[in-house]
Amino acid sequence: MGIQQDIDDLLTLSRQLLQAIDDGDWEIYRQLCDDELTAFEPEAAGHLVEGMQFHRYYFELDGNAPLQSTISSPSVRVWGDIGLVTYVRLIQTVDSAGAPHTAAAEETRVWRRHDGGWRHVHFHRSNN
Repeated sequence: MGIQQDIDDLLTLSRQLLQAIDDGDWEIYRQLCDDELTAFEPEAAGHLVEGMQFHRYYFELDGNAPLQSTISSPSVRVWGDIGLVTYVRLIQTVDSAGAPHTAAAEETRVWRRHDGGWRHVHFHRSNN
């Protein structure tokens, strides 16, 4: 497997991960992530979150508003069994009045190759 294939795979997996988040699909999200996933994100109020339970809470909320995430300006780096994907995530939503809105977040996703596949092991998200 070559470096370009790894880059393509990591972008595809990152898009699948965002689609699972947008769809509220816990099973797909869980399959893509390591059980010991770590994260810094606005919802954690500056704290390092470890494990999946913190994230599961958000999947269990009753979110009726449609979401669509788009990866903009991606950069992918691979060092052996570690992959780093950085991008701006554009998040499109519709408010209660039906008006569309777009927000942006800077995201860094770290992937580790394990047992022939990639697992999401860490991320950092900063809202603009």
